[in-house]
Amino acid sequence: MIMSVWLLLLVLLALVEVGCVTAPASPPAISTPRIASTPAPGRVEPPPPVRPAEQVREVTPEARAQAYVELGQALIARGEMAAAATALREALRREPDLLQARSSLGLALYGMGDLDAAGEELRATLHRQPDAVQARLTLAAALVAKQDWEAARLELEHILKSHPDLLQAHYSLGVVRYAQGDLDGAIEAYRRVLAGDPQHQDARYNLALMLKLAHRDGEAAPEFLAAAQAGHARAQYFTGTAYAGGLGVERDLAMAIMWWFRAAQQGVTQAHEALAQLRQVALGRGRRGSADRQAAEQAFRDYRTELWRDFPGLATNGDDTVGGALLRQGRIREAVPMLIREASALSGPAQRLLETLYEQGIEGQLSAHDARILGYLEGAAAEGLRPRTR
Repeated sequence: MIMSVWLLLLVLLALVEVGCVTAPASPPAISTPRIASTPAPGRVEPPPPVRPAEQVREVTPEARAQAYVELGQALIARGEMAAAATALREALRREPDLLQARSSLGLALYGMGDLDAAGEELRATLHRQPDAVQARLTLAAALVAKQDWEAARLELEHILKSHPDLLQAHYSLGVVRYAQGDLDGAIEAYRRVLAGDPQHQDARYNLALMLKLAHRDGEAAPEFLAAAQAGHARAQYFTGTAYAGGLGVERDLAMAIMWWFRAAQQGVTQAHEALAQLRQVALGRGRRGSADRQAAEQAFRDYRTELWRDFPGLATNGDDTVGGALLRQGRIREAVPMLIREASALSGPAQRLLETLYEQGIEGQLSAHDARILGYLEGAAAEGLRPRTR
């Protein structure tokens, strides 16, 4: 759809240049991106139907400039910031006072990473139109990217004076307050975001992190947990850390393992490292005592036991592993990831099954030398893991 609109706009621009059609009177609005993120695509509407040339009045310079604005905004929506900047500069060459072109050019330059040039265009827009909220939000984003925290704070507070319920501004102000070392201010900003949008999990995670940094673990833990349950990867890691250390919750190593596994599956490196360290404790390596080793071993056993709860209809029939039971039922797609998880939780039977599957495969269902299994075996070898009896 976006491609079709873009092509229509190119046709429109060509027709404008030869005087065949007038451009739409007002361009679509473009939303400003969140702080330090990629600019969000704008809403682009198709141009009106092309009328026969004899029915169209002479095209004005304003109409030509407007067509370039339309094209620039469509290119921003496609993420083609350099091309958008070229089109918008052409609009300004024709109509230097066209504020829509200048504010859109600021957004395109911000997306290109040219923060100084973006700031110049956005300030020029705000000089003539101080209530241009989107332009001021983009300027604040550029200032944050430059780590000009005080200037960004002033812009955001200016917005909030007239738009006190603008959640994006509160969220960005939380970023700035934290960078300035004002934890209480950041906490207040993220609470304002959540009051307006309880499902804003990034704000909830950031709130939990601010509370943790303020040594308010009792308040941080439930916020981390809520974000973790909603699938926030970093929150899952910190929830595991809270359970491992008894920070704001009762200490529970098995729960820590569960949350670290979930975070690791989403690519959180620290979660992988936390699990690896705990495995070393369970194997009796390092300076930990026997009590720590026994606690870690028991936690991994408890975690493996809990995995059966995810398959309430799965009969054990003496199987040592969930993955083995799934294999017996021919559920290969589920069995291999489960065996890897169980082996990573120090299940000797699961690791031996994986080694067999890697060497032999399953005719017609799983090729030998499967890449997923190889990845686990290489990681296990690097950690010095060996098959265990249980």
